Amino acid sequence: MTPHMKNSPMWWKESSVYQIYPASFKDSTGNGTGDLQGIISKVDYLKDLGVDIVWLSPIFKSPQVDMGYDVSDYKTIDPPYGNIDDVLTLRDKLHERGMKLILDLVVNHTSDQHEWFKQAIGSKNSPYRDYYIWRDPKYSEDGTRQPPNNWVSHFQGPAWRYDEASDQYYLHLFCPEQPDLNWENPAVRNAVHDVIRFWLDRGIDGFRMDVINFISKPSGLPDSTSAEVPRGCDLYSAGPKLHTYLKEIGDILREYNAFSVGEMPCVSDTAEIIKSVAAERGELSMIFHFDFVTMDYGIDGKFAPRDWSLLNFKALINKWQRFMFDNDGWNALYLENHDQPRGVSRFVQSTPDNQFAASKMLAVLQLLQAGTPFIYQGQEIGMSNVPPEWPMEEYKDVDCLNHWE
Repeated sequence: MTPHMKNSPMWWKESSVYQIYPASFKDSTGNGTGDLQGIISKVDYLKDLGVDIVWLSPIFKSPQVDMGYDVSDYKTIDPPYGNIDDVLTLRDKLHERGMKLILDLVVNHTSDQHEWFKQAIGSKNSPYRDYYIWRDPKYSEDGTRQPPNNWVSHFQGPAWRYDEASDQYYLHLFCPEQPDLNWENPAVRNAVHDVIRFWLDRGIDGFRMDVINFISKPSGLPDSTSAEVPRGCDLYSAGPKLHTYLKEIGDILREYNAFSVGEMPCVSDTAEIIKSVAAERGELSMIFHFDFVTMDYGIDGKFAPRDWSLLNFKALINKWQRFMFDNDGWNALYLENHDQPRGVSRFVQSTPDNQFAASKMLAVLQLLQAGTPFIYQGQEIGMSNVPPEWPMEEYKDVDCLNHWE
């Protein structure tokens, strides 16, 4: 980041972002799990690498059903990683070196171990009941109980779990342990805004926002008639009040000159995306769209890849470079992350002999585009996918494990 941009309202336009998956980055204690002290010990490495922004994948308290994307307390750090003092120390160390720190914000859903949900499931009369999305069962002609609609979870199976005590279902677009928040409820939005301010007041510089485009659900939660996978995402990937909710968040972020990048799966319509990132709208700084990383997805998504062509690869790059340039938007440039295969294993036919050259080629491709580059830990050394002979016991990713089962 050049010095004149550090305090600019759009300082992130001259920044590079390095994503850290805390559990696997650096272990300072020898217990096999990465932690905040381990990250602190590598700040000079990150500075030497040319990093401007460090993005930490989830560090909040969590049962770890989905590696922290199931938050049980937004203001407490998960003990294996450390504590809030460690976060503030990391913040200070990065700021001293001219770098910034952003956190992963997961607010489409919480953990079922969050106090809000514990209160909500305990009683229909709880003030927290409406923090989540509950519906009565449907019944078939033969009297069989069925979920309220035909939506399917992103992690397979119905997107609804039945609660026998209240005779209602709650919505979970991901694991059953990740109930969706009801953003129609002003109390939910106020609670999320409070979390955002809590961290910005402590000097955090912004957020990566997990599946943030899913927060607005369609009225009535109708059945989906689309063949899009998973079923239902055509209805909630850009819901009717999405931009109202994003504008409320954007107004807070601007008070702090803070940065935001929103993960937006299931949306490829350029007109819809530009609503989220056009500078004059004041919603998000940029978004992760999925056109590029899903070009080789088959009928079973990333687990059944299909052939792709270099021409298709080039066309997608040209599409988004030109579109953002023409429409006052900004690209988030990424080739891999914690949800995607390693780029050098995916986009080139790399071998031990050419892996270094292939990795450099991909780096040139990424860094010479207009936009903010996002580097996933290990990408800078050309890290490849895990060896195919590794047993499934070595995998901790819930999506992989569900697919395997």
